Amino acid sequence: MKILFMGTPEFALFSLRAMVEAGENVVGVVTQPDQPKGRGYVLTPPPVKVYASGRGIPVYQPETLRGGAFAETLANIAPELIVVTAYGKILPQYVLDFPRFGCVNVHASLLPAYRGAAPMQRAILDGQPQTGITTMMMDAGLDTGDILLQGAVPIGPNDNFETVHDNMGKVGADVLLQTLRELREGTLRRLPQDGAQATYAAKIEKSDCKIDFARPAKAVHDLIRGLSPVPLAFTRLPDGKLLKIVRSEVAANSFPAAPAGTVLSTADGAITVACGTGAVRLLELIPEGKSRMSAAAFINGRKLQTGDILPF
Repeated sequence: MKILFMGTPEFALFSLRAMVEAGENVVGVVTQPDQPKGRGYVLTPPPVKVYASGRGIPVYQPETLRGGAFAETLANIAPELIVVTAYGKILPQYVLDFPRFGCVNVHASLLPAYRGAAPMQRAILDGQPQTGITTMMMDAGLDTGDILLQGAVPIGPNDNFETVHDNMGKVGADVLLQTLRELREGTLRRLPQDGAQATYAAKIEKSDCKIDFARPAKAVHDLIRGLSPVPLAFTRLPDGKLLKIVRSEVAANSFPAAPAGTVLSTADGAITVACGTGAVRLLELIPEGKSRMSAAAFINGRKLQTGDILPF
């Protein structure tokens, strides 16, 4: 079975690598154009391009798929199946209709929950105890196609986006390979989604990253870990300078009542801040213009004191 793979970021690489190592006939990779990265804006290829090129797999980077722009190339590749993992663009109908076995998407949630652009982050931000992978037969809707197979992934209380991402990538690869096996064997079953149960995982915007200490401590902690290591939740220091938070935990000890945002303690290597209910311990952070550091190092250098207020 000739498979065309479509994907772009590190998460997609889990699926591509699994198929190649399993001996699947991946005849091409479609990914987004190289993008400028870093302070020097160096043109950088997507991870799947680097991997595919190193293994002699043809790589295609169309600027657009609209208006039949990719139709001739698609006809020349002539895939029997298209596998899509975090490609980042909507597939036009002519692409969806082309392969004999359809287009299978590896989606990072247990559909119909968390359809959309940021399912992993949103699940963590919502404090969910688990998420998972769904392989889905794509249609013209946004993550609305029939469910094929699913695999659950637990979210620990201190897991962040990075750890969940890597666990999801591994499970996604396994679920995809099982989907391909069952597709070949003719045992794959399609389950229509219940749209009434659907939720939407919107793209993470800058406004989502600002910490609101008036919220409960667990919600603040969930926000911080759900956005770590990128794009990172942030607050501001009393002088107005930006402070990004890399790692936190919910404070186990109780403290005297104080307004939300009040620094309750700078002991034990953490900045403990009052929340709407409870308190959160800030453990690692990135001050404006500085590198990542421990809270202890920041306290020693900046002399942040108990009673200071972090504005929100």
